[in-house]
Amino acid sequence: MKIEIWSDVVCPWCYIGKRRIENALAGFAHADEVEVHWRSYELDPGAPAVPTESTAAMLSRKYGQSPDGAKQMQDRVEAVAAEEGLVYRLSETLHLNTVDAHRVIHLAHEQGGNELQGEVKEALLKAYFTEARNVADHAVLREVAVAAGLEADRVDEVLAGTEFTQDVHADVEQAQAYGATGVPFFVIDEKYGVSGAQPTEVFSQVLDRAWSESHPKIEVLATGDAGEACGPDGCAI
Repeated sequence: MKIEIWSDVVCPWCYIGKRRIENALAGFAHADEVEVHWRSYELDPGAPAVPTESTAAMLSRKYGQSPDGAKQMQDRVEAVAAEEGLVYRLSETLHLNTVDAHRVIHLAHEQGGNELQGEVKEALLKAYFTEARNVADHAVLREVAVAAGLEADRVDEVLAGTEFTQDVHADVEQAQAYGATGVPFFVIDEKYGVSGAQPTEVFSQVLDRAWSESHPKIEVLATGDAGEACGPDGCAI
C-alpha cells in the first residue's frame, strides 16, 4: 500500500496530520507493507525567501485580525498540536518561502528513498514549529538536512542551484489535478483521497478499507457436507 502526502513545512495542520496518520499506522496490522511518500505543496509561493514579518503579523494582515485575534488563532492550533504531543512556538515563527526546503526533501528521497525523506521532513517540521527556526535560510537548511543524514556536498549543490524545482511544481500540479485545495492532503493507493488533518480513527478506517479492497478474501462456497481435506492437525486417513 502506498500513501502519498502533500504538505508544506510551514503548515501547522500538516505536522498534526503527520502525527495522526503515524498513530493510525502504529495500530495498523499491515503497517510493514505500507510506504509513505511525501509530496510538495507551497501554501504561499510568493512568500519572501528572506522573511520580513512574523507569521502572526501575516495572519493579522491577511485576515484583518487584530494582533490579539491572530494570537488567539495560533493559541487554538497550539492546543490541538499539544494533544498530539507536539510543542509549537507559533508566536515566534516567520512568514517565509519554502521552495528550497521542498527541494531538499526531494534530494532526501533521491539519496535514501522514503525512509530518509521522512526523516528530513520530520526534522524540517520540528525546526520550524518547535524550534522556530528560519527554514528558508540556506545555512539552517544545510544544518538540519545534514543532521538528518543527507550528504553535505549534495545539499550545498542543490541549494546553490535550481535542482528539483520542477519536481516541486509537478507535485503541486498533481495535487491540484486531484482536486486538493489545501493541505495536508493524503492519497492512498491512488484511489482514496483524504483532506485535512483528520482524527486518527478516520485514517484507521481508510487504511482498513483500502487494504481490504486491494487484498480481497476469497469467498468459500458451502456445498453441503464438507469434503475430505487436510488441515493443521494433519490428514484423517
